[in-house]
Amino acid sequence: MSLARPSVTTSPAGDLHEAPSPLPASPGARVLRRRLVLIMVLSDALAILVAVLGSFAVRQALLGRAGDLSENVTDSAWVIGIGWLLAIVFFRGYDARLVPSGTELYTNVVHASAAAAGLVGALVYLVQIELSRAFFVALFLIGPPLLLLTRVILRRALNSMRRRGRFRQGVIAVGGIGHVDGIARTLHRESWLGYDVVGAVTHDGAVEPASTLGIPVLGREKDLLRIVDVVKPGVLLFTAGAHSSAEEFRRTAWQLEDQEVSVIVAPALSEISAGRVQMRPVAGLPLVHMDLPRSREALRWTKRAFDVVVSSVLLVILSPVLAVTAVIVHRHDGGPVIFRQQRVGRGGVEFSFLKFRTMVTDAEAIRVEMTERAVQDRGNAVMFKMRNDPRITRPGRFLRRYSLDELPQLWNVLRGDMSLVGPRPALPREAAVYDDDARRRLDVRPGITGLWQVSGRSDLSWEETVRLDLYYVDNWSFIQDIQILVRTVRAVLASSGAY
Repeated sequence: MSLARPSVTTSPAGDLHEAPSPLPASPGARVLRRRLVLIMVLSDALAILVAVLGSFAVRQALLGRAGDLSENVTDSAWVIGIGWLLAIVFFRGYDARLVPSGTELYTNVVHASAAAAGLVGALVYLVQIELSRAFFVALFLIGPPLLLLTRVILRRALNSMRRRGRFRQGVIAVGGIGHVDGIARTLHRESWLGYDVVGAVTHDGAVEPASTLGIPVLGREKDLLRIVDVVKPGVLLFTAGAHSSAEEFRRTAWQLEDQEVSVIVAPALSEISAGRVQMRPVAGLPLVHMDLPRSREALRWTKRAFDVVVSSVLLVILSPVLAVTAVIVHRHDGGPVIFRQQRVGRGGVEFSFLKFRTMVTDAEAIRVEMTERAVQDRGNAVMFKMRNDPRITRPGRFLRRYSLDELPQLWNVLRGDMSLVGPRPALPREAAVYDDDARRRLDVRPGITGLWQVSGRSDLSWEETVRLDLYYVDNWSFIQDIQILVRTVRAVLASSGAY
């Protein structure tokens, strides 16, 4: 699959044979950042104003009307508001580069709000300013969620527009052609980042006019400045092998100083979460410290305790839904309500996997003759999935669409066979053909949901499923589990990839 539009041909030596075409005009990175910062500042000011008015209303409702309070609140609100905005600036809450990913931006806003609350509280106490305690508490309970909400809306709007082709930036990747293809695959998959790799510049000038993904090779690194001047990309992305020495890269950065282009350096690391890496410059060397994989942390008692508590509560709350579903499944054809199947759990140990039956009673018997058809349907010879499986019953299609058939797995979680979040539970025949990489999925308990569930479900290829599961195993964190559970609700309601 081609990920780029060829715009230049190269000679066998790799030199520029024909001038590349400029990219279509679009807002530059700096212009877009300024717009995002302006939007965030204005939305924050509005959010703080709403928080002030809401807190004043709460105070008046709880403690009765105070005639002289409004003037005092008005005077204090200006100071609090300006101080709050300055705290957000100090904690990098207006760094537009953090908007697409969101997590660090949200954290910065929370830290700024906590600092603002502490400073305001200390100032009120030390200077003996008359300020209602109820107003103060309500303000810093209402304000931070409103500030976070504005960023959530902005982030989703920006990412959505980028997926639809707006505010995208052309990227020229510099480095080995293999590394360029790897970066291009990731950027193509994560379209919300808004980056399109439109060309490659190699250290020695590749003989081929394009990479295996169709990315045109624009020339050698010695022609980089000329290529940037003609193509005018939004981003220069330096991959591993881009320069033969640190001094050469530094000289290139000097020459790019006057160019309207952003520079990104991608080290030869992949599938590593931000929580596992930390940049620590030492004597001019940007050393990247990386924590080891976290598969063992995914087995800690805290995760197990969370699974037990949440699964128990959900079983109680959803008991009416479980009962109604059981009646519907049984009345449809009189067959068994629960479908039991052997699955492979942690350490390769098999367990009895529970689901509401969504297929005809002899589904397993006729599966073998349908395997070839399923491979043609999805191109996946490892997992047996069909987009229009004729074995699924009429109520079964509804149950699968909204994942109601998976509710009995809460009992698997309570028993310890599974976790709420984890890799997809594998069938024994699937695990039998695992390679060494895929077998690592068995180092932790499988989950009712996981990254595979919130990233496409059955629409994913086998390679993508393994990649997501390995990322989860290596980069486990409790916060990530919570995020996946929240995203699962949205994925289930959207019912995309469910069949």
